Amino acid sequence: MQTLARDLSWLRFNARVLQEAQSPTVPLLERLKFLAIFSSNLDEFFKVRVATLRRLAQLKKKTRARLTEPPRRTLKAVLAEVNQQQADFGHTFRELLLPALRAERIHLCAPDELSAEQQAWVRAYFQEHVAALLTPVALDDALPELFLKDQAVYLTLHLTEPTAAGLPAAQVAVLELPTKRHGGRFVRLPDTGDDRYVVFLDDVVRCGVADLFPTYGRVTVNSIKLSRDAELDIDEEVPGDVMEKIRRSVAKRATGYPARLLYDPELPAAVLAAIQQKTGITDEALVVGSRYHNFRDFFGFPNFGEARLAYPRQLPVPHRTLPRTGSLLAAIAARDHLLHPPYHSFDYVTRLLREAARDPRVSAIRITLYRVADKSAVAKALLKAARNGKQVTAVIELKARFDEESNLYWAEKLQRAGAQVVLTPPELKCHAKLLLIARREADETTRHYAYLSTGNFNEATSQVYTDHGLFTADERLTTEVAATFAYLADPAAGPPALQHLLVAPFGLKTSLEALIDFEIKEAKKGRPAAIIVKINALEHPGMMQRLYAASAAGVQIELIVRGIGCLLPGQKGLSENIRQRSLVDRYLEHSRVYVFGHGGTEKVYLSSADWMTRNLERRVEVAFPLLDETLRAEVRQLLDFQRHDNVKARDFDNNFIAPTSGEKPLRAQTETRRWLKSRR
Repeated sequence: MQTLARDLSWLRFNARVLQEAQSPTVPLLERLKFLAIFSSNLDEFFKVRVATLRRLAQLKKKTRARLTEPPRRTLKAVLAEVNQQQADFGHTFRELLLPALRAERIHLCAPDELSAEQQAWVRAYFQEHVAALLTPVALDDALPELFLKDQAVYLTLHLTEPTAAGLPAAQVAVLELPTKRHGGRFVRLPDTGDDRYVVFLDDVVRCGVADLFPTYGRVTVNSIKLSRDAELDIDEEVPGDVMEKIRRSVAKRATGYPARLLYDPELPAAVLAAIQQKTGITDEALVVGSRYHNFRDFFGFPNFGEARLAYPRQLPVPHRTLPRTGSLLAAIAARDHLLHPPYHSFDYVTRLLREAARDPRVSAIRITLYRVADKSAVAKALLKAARNGKQVTAVIELKARFDEESNLYWAEKLQRAGAQVVLTPPELKCHAKLLLIARREADETTRHYAYLSTGNFNEATSQVYTDHGLFTADERLTTEVAATFAYLADPAAGPPALQHLLVAPFGLKTSLEALIDFEIKEAKKGRPAAIIVKINALEHPGMMQRLYAASAAGVQIELIVRGIGCLLPGQKGLSENIRQRSLVDRYLEHSRVYVFGHGGTEKVYLSSADWMTRNLERRVEVAFPLLDETLRAEVRQLLDFQRHDNVKARDFDNNFIAPTSGEKPLRAQTETRRWLKSRR
């Protein structure tokens, strides 16, 4: 039941996100953002996992029989959990967040809650700012079919009570809610004293749209939203240019298989039937939603200038060993440095790239790009380097889900600037985070400078994802980074021989197995043996079995798993020596850390890889050791904060881990920032 366990585990993580939206200790406007994250996560789950299960369920019976789990049974169990979470979501919004907003004299009003004066203001706003943005489409015989965009909110219009002869007794029309063209989902009304009023753009349309149909006495407005299959199927057997395959797959995504049609429970049956008839959407894709959809738009909810209702702004902590100005290459040549975004600014990385781009002694820059920001400072620095005559090689992953178009844009732009763009083969994603700079030193020798990270070269996500990055000129590591890039440029040459880096798909899994086996041997000899693993997901069957074996041998194992966790901790006869927790807080925990006691000479690795089958067997991933004792101690200190968090930590069953008697509250993210700041 591996697939079902994985999916239910992912949904358990999303329940933790919803807990943050429910928590009165989280600032109110931040609770709305957690609600938006929860909603976005469910959207992605439908677009990816549910869509995949439905496609599997449509396979022929003989083909389905070869699957390890019946897809229909898995789908049924998953949808039952999703339905419960959607009910919890609705309760959170209606019964917790709306009253909390009202307590702050912020009123998110439905049309029937507006005064006559406010209704007049909204109708005037509709005529002046919204009406021209609407394009209703009638679902009549003249329309052969209706196409609904992925993830867009649509309003259905049921026109009844005609006021002129010869008109149909009822008509159905659909219009796309113009959120982007309007500039947001919310409209702020004039204040009344200390009371602030907001309405959904949907309700502005509800208040005014009848004016567009004067020949009907009644216009009923409801909302729908379609999520389409987001899985990209790239046929490995079809020859041709990989980039062109991605281009075609991305183009197909907009017309992908309907995974879910969310609809207002008040939607008239005749309207739903008309939509299904014009779109071909089947009953199995129908999901009863609420009056409003796309709650991710709450990222744009007005803040009213109320700083106390949001997390206080946190400026990056100045780095203890990296210079604020001057040469970063010189600083890296002198010693290794660790970067901890978002506590530290990611600008150190972009500064390094800009310095390399203009340094006449730098001859080459090599980098892996998995998720690139829309207005990427990283990519712009690479463009400048290429135009300055540097040999720039970018290994760009065009199959990074939901970032294909952005990555494709930068790949083409870099190619035009003269950079060498390396695309991984269809069956192999490059998820490693590597940067290598070659520089001719004063003695005319070439020295390499590297940045190895757990997180993407993306300055946007670096502000909200916690990661670790290592700046180093240590030849033991830079030589192997260069060998890894050589493999990426020519996988047919075979995997390189490495002593320090653990690289998937050819060495990471076996190295981890050997490290676990060492702890098992130590435990069986009666010696202290311990493993600490912090990852986003744990579902690889072989790795879980090895951890169970280690537990049985007496190895003390601590797991910090943010999302998918298929291992069962603390089970008698199976995993008594395994403890597992999860952290959900202001920042998204994203770093991966592996710690092995190793007979008293502790080994600490940072990595891009979760312990999932896809990461260990079908992706290029890198785990890199911290060879500097001071930096090992630094990461262990930050990891210890997370191991002892008793404010935001949850156990395997999503119960908060509270302080024991006499124990002081410890919030890992707060303590991490305080500790890094204290070391200045």
